[in-house]
Amino acid sequence: MERLRVTFSHLSGVDTPGDAPNLVTTAAAAKRFPDSADDVVIVSARRTPIAKGNRGSFKETFPDDLLVPVFQAVLKDSKVAPEDVQDICVGNVGDPRPAVSARTGQFFSGIPETTPIHSVNRQCSSGLQACMNIAGAIKTGQIDLGIGAGVESMTMHRNTSALAPLNPAVFEHDLARQVLIPMGMTSENVAEKYGITREEQDQFALLSQQRAGRAQQTGAFDKEIVPVTTKLTDKDGNEQTVTVAKDEGIRPTTLERLLKLKPAFKEGGSTTAGNSSQVSDGAAAVLMARRSEASRRGLRVFGVVRGYAVVGCPPDIMGIGPAVAIPELLKKTGLTIDDIDVFEINEAFASQAYYTVRKLGIPSEKVNPLGGAIALGHPLGCTGARQIATLLHELERRGKRAFGVVSMCMGTGMGAACLIEYPGPA
Repeated sequence: MERLRVTFSHLSGVDTPGDAPNLVTTAAAAKRFPDSADDVVIVSARRTPIAKGNRGSFKETFPDDLLVPVFQAVLKDSKVAPEDVQDICVGNVGDPRPAVSARTGQFFSGIPETTPIHSVNRQCSSGLQACMNIAGAIKTGQIDLGIGAGVESMTMHRNTSALAPLNPAVFEHDLARQVLIPMGMTSENVAEKYGITREEQDQFALLSQQRAGRAQQTGAFDKEIVPVTTKLTDKDGNEQTVTVAKDEGIRPTTLERLLKLKPAFKEGGSTTAGNSSQVSDGAAAVLMARRSEASRRGLRVFGVVRGYAVVGCPPDIMGIGPAVAIPELLKKTGLTIDDIDVFEINEAFASQAYYTVRKLGIPSEKVNPLGGAIALGHPLGCTGARQIATLLHELERRGKRAFGVVSMCMGTGMGAACLIEYPGPA
């Protein structure tokens, strides 16, 4: 982490929110983050649709097959040859053979064996951490161009946690024992500790669904999504080919309907299926390069990685992770909440996302403007890379230089946050 802190302490800037730029802030940001040939730039960021876990369109699709369309899409977008990719990192949480799935997905995509690949598991931040691993490799001169990605088939790998024996000593250590608390109960802990009501959680969930529904209807996700053609077996046992082009978790609802749902994790609790993230399957990939390499190849700069922070927090309230990681990121980069146009904060549970927004004083309109994981789903290892794709395409639609933050909580008690600049139209 110290290496990453030093690495990203040199990174770049943007306009303030609103229709007209704040020239003082813009000038300060430009001075703080001058463009450098060594900047880590994002060239392309794409994702699959997110399918419902266990019963959705990807329930028979292997994780390596989910990686293929996103690997191919970012290369096609940038016209980069597969053999020119110098390293790949894939985030994943539940796959018992993540290194194998990553490598076979690479080969299925046409990326040759000369390109190395590795996998990483930082819980719900795995997709973001994969991108930061590649960014760090670029910044420290190990490579000039690489892919950070994330994939999760929660359908196929939902029972892997029971495969390995657990150290009995865990039960004799308070913090270690807290690591075993089910995520739904940590949501209940956050709600109780910080006085977040059931109605506040359901209102937050309703807004996520409404925003995602509107975004889907207006085609806001179309440029980031890569349609996936896969196989499904129907109720009669017949295999059929389907092409999935839209997220499956978005559904119309009302506050009244959400309030009627029963607590999912604790009798008398406030966390329900309606105000929690969905079990999902999906993948995303982000192609990154050194700015000088992107310039040499004539690649557009879609985004610039300007900072990254990971902070630990108590495992029993792990959901507050973004509320501790975002301030650390802003401290490192010298920015404030006002300097950020869009915050993509993962909605593991409405309780923790709502707490983060309230604690940090982030205006609601800046948070997940296209909805979040309550509506879209949360394929664990995919989410961080998916958020980067959603963030950059949203900033591109807005059409001006801007900052965005991607952040999430993590099981075992951590939060991560990444600062990304959209440099404006080319």
